[in-house]
Amino acid sequence: MCGITGIIAFNEKGKQYHNKVELAATTLALRGPDSDGIYKHNNVALGHTRLAVIDTSDKASQPFTDITGRYTIIFNGEFYNYNEHRKALIQKGIKFQSNSDTEVLLYLYINNGPSCLEKVNGCFAFAIYDKVEETLFIARDRIGIKPLIIYQDEDKLIFASEMKALLAYNIPKIIDIVSLFNYLQFNYIPAPYSIFQNVTKLTPGSYLLIKNNKVINKQYYTIPYSQELQTNLTYKEAQKQLINILDRAVQLRLVSDVPLGAFLSGGIDSSIIVALASKYIKQLNTFSIGYKDEPFFDETHYAELVANKYKTNHTVFSLSNDDLYANLHKVLEYTDEPFADSSALAVHILSMHTRKNVTVALSGDGADEMFAGYNKHNAHYQAIHSQISSSLIKWASPLWEVLPQSRNNKAGNIIRQLNRFAKGLKLSDKDRYWQWCSFIDEKQALNILAQRLYISFQNQKSDYNERKKLIVQNISNKSSITELLYSDMSMVLPNDMLTKVDLMSMANSLEVRTPFLDHNVVNFAFTLPDSYKIDRYKKKKILQDAFRSYLPEKLYNRHKHGFEVPLRKWFRSELKSLITDDLLNDNFIQEQNIFSISTIRQLKSKLFSKYPEDVETQIWGLIVFQYWWKKYFY
Repeated sequence: MCGITGIIAFNEKGKQYHNKVELAATTLALRGPDSDGIYKHNNVALGHTRLAVIDTSDKASQPFTDITGRYTIIFNGEFYNYNEHRKALIQKGIKFQSNSDTEVLLYLYINNGPSCLEKVNGCFAFAIYDKVEETLFIARDRIGIKPLIIYQDEDKLIFASEMKALLAYNIPKIIDIVSLFNYLQFNYIPAPYSIFQNVTKLTPGSYLLIKNNKVINKQYYTIPYSQELQTNLTYKEAQKQLINILDRAVQLRLVSDVPLGAFLSGGIDSSIIVALASKYIKQLNTFSIGYKDEPFFDETHYAELVANKYKTNHTVFSLSNDDLYANLHKVLEYTDEPFADSSALAVHILSMHTRKNVTVALSGDGADEMFAGYNKHNAHYQAIHSQISSSLIKWASPLWEVLPQSRNNKAGNIIRQLNRFAKGLKLSDKDRYWQWCSFIDEKQALNILAQRLYISFQNQKSDYNERKKLIVQNISNKSSITELLYSDMSMVLPNDMLTKVDLMSMANSLEVRTPFLDHNVVNFAFTLPDSYKIDRYKKKKILQDAFRSYLPEKLYNRHKHGFEVPLRKWFRSELKSLITDDLLNDNFIQEQNIFSISTIRQLKSKLFSKYPEDVETQIWGLIVFQYWWKKYFY
């Protein structure tokens, strides 16, 4: 992977910002530590930092210009099926200067224009400049694996892999109140919006074509989901098809000119990827992390079962709470837009240690969103199938609200989940999805805002409602599981999961590849009926059944933890002073005038009480925001 940035000026005033491209590129150095380069011509300036993976020679350095000097590309990502297209282009008479996938992509564009995107199997964000037509073409991959952020005003359009590069151009930093409100709800900001006004995220599966100061935005891919496209395959036939398609996706992602390995968490998803990759790479390097001090979160035993079965070269990074804390400020410092998925810390540490051994790692990301792997998917199944147990849970709602809730022990976590489930059962399908994506409801989020922002938000309530309507648009009044998954693929996956992996892996100059998100796998997954993915007993049903013979039996029928980070102890020890004396201190809150002092006091009081419920997640979101705000505004 790499870092890209660039600017196209619409007038002479916009051209004055061209001299910022060098500084912007330096902010992306960790994304591309191997080399960097700048290209400028008339109204365009492009910057690139390179992490060399395919053809590590200088011949493949970027910005890369074709032999005629007309077209120049900057590319972040990987083009996995480039070899087959390279051969076809050679037969057409193209003479390549390098062995890189970047050059193949450039010639595909030269020969096919925007339709080249249909031929590319990969993860990417790239820009191609045509100096004859003076056009700039910018595209993002189908699923949103690689990021691309845009700032536009009447003078210029600027783009970059990360917000910090955009800020290097001295763009206005005006906080978008609706985005802030969404952040308080989700702990991340859903695309296409960002924390700043006039800064957007290019949506997955879309491209921009800029010509004659006009910006055309076009969607070239959406997941092909409809009842008419549902497969006629039997369950057994579908299992075989899934194995074949996923096996091909893994094979494609093993092409590398640098050392390659795989994350192995001990869950079904990463274990499947390791099982398939081990067919082609003997003694595959695999990596997992565990928590010495928190056995409730530790899953390394299951990872070792898979590593032993496939004889991988397995490394376990066993971490203490001190190890986690030692890396906290690195994560906060690298975060350039408020993003508070606490498991980013674990991904950062895993990436940091993995990078000491390999440059590329496979992961199991995306399977939960496609095959119904989350608790909310099971909860929605129970809700729409009117189980007697669901009625009893709903009836007992007052009980769940008063019982102690916590993420940090089994009993407290069950009660917390039952309470969320009971509340969701009282809502429409659209509102239920919104709530189950949120950590707090709208009333709670409003209470956190200071009075001036509370009023400002009320004046923009229609904007908020439009954003909400867009996110839940694919959920009907009698929604299926697949409608929920379809929404997750545009909401949760790119804005939370993929953002987390991209940021934390790139902070450590590590490339992460995601076979489950091969568009052929995605397309196939959305032809499967709900009954193939989930029933009252099993989540990710077809995935578990298809690969049962590949995996140790002990991986089945076990509780899923995920990459959680134990926050409670920190908040009551190492981070207590940061909360009480600094970031959430009364004087600072009053001076800042973004949050309500009284509400913040209540949250702190609950945090340090015997039963903090879900307030730890809210506090973490506030800590991340405050750290970010101090860095860019204080």
